[in-house]
Amino acid sequence: MENKRVLVTGGAGFIGSNLANYLATDNEVVAVDDCYLGTPENLDSSVEFVEASALDDDLPTDVDAVFHLAALSSYTMHEGDPVAGARVNVEGFVNVVNQARLDGCDTVVYASTSSIYGNRTEPSPESMSVSARTGYEASKLARERYGEYFSHHYGMTLASMRFFSVYQGYGGAEEHKGEYANLIAQFADDIANGEAPVIYGDGTQTRDFTHVSDIVRGLELAADHELDGIYNLGTGESYTTNTLVEKLNQTLGTSVEPEYIENPISEDVYVHDTMADSSKMKAETGWEPAITFEKGLGLVCAQYQ
Repeated sequence: MENKRVLVTGGAGFIGSNLANYLATDNEVVAVDDCYLGTPENLDSSVEFVEASALDDDLPTDVDAVFHLAALSSYTMHEGDPVAGARVNVEGFVNVVNQARLDGCDTVVYASTSSIYGNRTEPSPESMSVSARTGYEASKLARERYGEYFSHHYGMTLASMRFFSVYQGYGGAEEHKGEYANLIAQFADDIANGEAPVIYGDGTQTRDFTHVSDIVRGLELAADHELDGIYNLGTGESYTTNTLVEKLNQTLGTSVEPEYIENPISEDVYVHDTMADSSKMKAETGWEPAITFEKGLGLVCAQYQ
């Protein structure tokens, strides 16, 4: 993507700021964020920052492409206030996309989630059945249905990107997320500081850990190719939480033992295993992850060494 004007909502947050800074090298980028989990300190000076909510009127949607990443992005955020979760994730989505439509922008790339696949120890293709077991998952599925509406009714292209477990580490923009940061970031910081990482259950749960730089490239490609529909962004490999702790200790040269506690999240809604099938994304754009699990851990741990 070059010489375009683009909007990134949630643009001062973890993934949003990485995307905004990356795109700003060759484009005019506006980042909108309400600073709930984001901070303008994450942004390069070349990015125009606007403090606003996805629910606001008169958003800067007079652009060539919109990357809509603004959301309440976890199970716990939604369960604290399901109405607020629906407003931000569903009404906010419709508001941003409709304003973009009215301003003549017909290319939207937006964040969905892999949680809707449930527990999967085999790669999850976009064609498989999905379900909403939580308010968070329901809000992301609602986005996808509204995405279909805007595509079919108005001829827009809307690419739903189902992220898997995205990380960067506290050396990047992820630090501002605190307790909502990815396990890799939290555990690396704990172990580097000699503190026991806390594992829910027995540590056999698995995640498809995907580095944020690979996610950013995927988002750009989705806009460049004007993708329309649903796409996975993940590595296709999964690792247990126990393996994560073991590998972090090896990388950091430490021997910190984890603490195991009872899972505070009900088994009825807890996603125990995830693994992406990103073959559709690769076939249509050539995208594939460049950061292996081992390399990613090295990048995360570098600040502590």
